[in-house]
Amino acid sequence: MTDYTHPLKHNDCFYIGGEWVDASTTKKIDVFNSGTEELFVSVAEAQEADVDRAVAAAREAFDSGPWPRLTHAERAQYLRALADALEERATSTALTWTVETGFLHSKSTLAGQYLGATYRWYADLAETYPFIEQMQTNAASVGLMVREPVGVVAAIIPWNGPPSTIAYKIAPALLAGCTVIVKPAPEAPSAAYILAEACEQIGLPPGVVNFITAGREVSEKLVRHPGVDKVTFTGSTAAGKRIAVACGERIARCTLELGGKSAAVIFDDYDVEVAAQSIARLAPMMTGQVCASITRIIVPRGRHNQFVEALAQSFGKTRVDDPFDPLSEMGPLAMARQRDRVEGYIAKGKAEGATLATGGGRPKHLNRGYYIEPTVFGNVDNQSTIAREEIFGPVLSVIPADSEAQAIDLANDTIYGLNASVFTNDLDRAYAAARRLRTGNVGHNALRWDQNIVFGGFKQSGIGREGGVEGLKEFLEAKLLLLDGMPAQLG
Repeated sequence: MTDYTHPLKHNDCFYIGGEWVDASTTKKIDVFNSGTEELFVSVAEAQEADVDRAVAAAREAFDSGPWPRLTHAERAQYLRALADALEERATSTALTWTVETGFLHSKSTLAGQYLGATYRWYADLAETYPFIEQMQTNAASVGLMVREPVGVVAAIIPWNGPPSTIAYKIAPALLAGCTVIVKPAPEAPSAAYILAEACEQIGLPPGVVNFITAGREVSEKLVRHPGVDKVTFTGSTAAGKRIAVACGERIARCTLELGGKSAAVIFDDYDVEVAAQSIARLAPMMTGQVCASITRIIVPRGRHNQFVEALAQSFGKTRVDDPFDPLSEMGPLAMARQRDRVEGYIAKGKAEGATLATGGGRPKHLNRGYYIEPTVFGNVDNQSTIAREEIFGPVLSVIPADSEAQAIDLANDTIYGLNASVFTNDLDRAYAAARRLRTGNVGHNALRWDQNIVFGGFKQSGIGREGGVEGLKEFLEAKLLLLDGMPAQLG
């Protein structure tokens, strides 16, 4: 029997200025187990005074503390220590990730074991990234391009993948020399608590990493706070728009990793059964609660029925059960609100004339937990609600196209542009189609992305990039120095 006891040592506190501090009020946020619907943990709920305190600590650490003045190599040592400390907590990370979001424990366990790799990857950049470059110039004897930390960063974390999202935000920010306030989603705060414990263990200088948990109204105070130089946010496009407006009012920097409605374009030379199996194999990932998931599948009209049947058969066989069961292939949605949302979209799909090929309800063998069946719709109009809006659940829409050109147009006919896939045996055809797709990432013959290189989207899927070298650049400001000579020491 699974032990659902939460592992947090300071769930009634915040980590601010290098120490665990009491919240300004006794207000709490209740976090529920996605698989049992039972209370998992209650955590402190931040108010405006807690935001001010966290920003002041980060501001002090950046303006007057040692962190921005350390060398990149010195900061890299802390990143490697943080990686070790987080890996020591891999069991706790896996437990909380699964309980709070429904992510299969078999997957969260593996992800937790490798969480430190992101921190180490950025630590290695301390030796290779050109933070100072000599440039050719006619304006002075020496031109130096220096890349300096953007300042105090508010990192706002979503509920679907908090441990990995935190890593791709704070690892490059810390290497750059920024100080950070981490604000996790109230539905899944545990990863931030675990991070704070790790920061305390390694002796990270006070104020370099701080964290608070808050609801929407108080989170907006953080975004609008004049002491915050940059906001990095992952979440819905609707929330991203509000953040962009708030940052725009004071010209604060922001990186926004937002929603998606990603398309797979299947060409007429590719085997229908193979394509269906490929898509169905990865569709259960995080119960479809992944912004980059392939949820629109565009197929030649003459092969539509065959593909829908193959996809429904393959996806419909997905074993939905307890996320802690090693035989489970898909767990629950993260919360009741999310299940209600997905069920609402399924009802709209039926009402707007799409053909329900499989799923559409709650698994009959599960009487508790936020579960939903793997669902496939056929004959979906690209202008319909289920084709236009991000569902964030295991619901796939199959859309017929009359030509290859129309298939590309249909794929691009969306406000989003995060991910896409092209299924064809012709490499040149795949490359040509990929270049025409208006998305930040295109995979060939499968759902693919590599955040170690870069991740982000076109259009309303976001602003800026995360992961890889591009993700580091988001936390740096470029400054040009025009000097009469070369300094004796650069650093």
